[in-house]
Amino acid sequence: MTARISVVLVSPRNPLNIGAAARAMSNFGFADLRLVNPYDVAFREAKSAVKSEYILEQARVFESVAEAVGDCTLVIGGTSVGHRDLHLPLYRLEAAGQIVRESGNAAILFGSEKFGLSNEDMSHCHWLYRIPAREEHGSMNLGQAVAITLYELIRDAKAETQRFDPVPRAEAADFERITGLLYNLLEDSGYIQERMAEPAEIRLRNLVNRLGIPASDAKTWQGILRQIQWKINQQKGA
Repeated sequence: MTARISVVLVSPRNPLNIGAAARAMSNFGFADLRLVNPYDVAFREAKSAVKSEYILEQARVFESVAEAVGDCTLVIGGTSVGHRDLHLPLYRLEAAGQIVRESGNAAILFGSEKFGLSNEDMSHCHWLYRIPAREEHGSMNLGQAVAITLYELIRDAKAETQRFDPVPRAEAADFERITGLLYNLLEDSGYIQERMAEPAEIRLRNLVNRLGIPASDAKTWQGILRQIQWKINQQKGA
């Protein structure tokens, strides 16, 4: 992403929400926090800003939205829409994220917890976006809205099909040993009858293979099954 993103909180009321927004910014790699007329200047000490105090410490406070976004080339605002007559283009968050990622210096406006962005606030925006929450409950907590929005900005569409590095699976020989040990236990317990031995072994092998046992756990499972087998044999001898 080439854009420089500024998060602008307009008239935020709760220091904990400001702290939560700062934490979300730190989570996703953003640092430029701007506040317009925050209700409580004690926000810099918000305990909800876990490991993101540095964002609160360097946050800038402005008296107006115009001042807060003066150096930005793109200004957008989040809205739950409601019954307002917006007179501005409105995008879903997914489409908005793509546009912002390709912009220059962008500011994202978030309204106060109680009222959201006012019509005057939105007049500074080039367009608006909406997080696709359900119609019956469209408004969101300020910290949650910031987190969801910023996640969408860093999300790389090309990486959607990528997975985290998988845990190495156990080797085929380990799966075979586990299958054999488990088969012997089931046979001793009477679960497997002689007439169904061959199909039961195949089904059991398929079942064990589907478990996807990690290499780091293979020896442990073999040890558990061997211990159970030893205990059964010991009781038989007694």
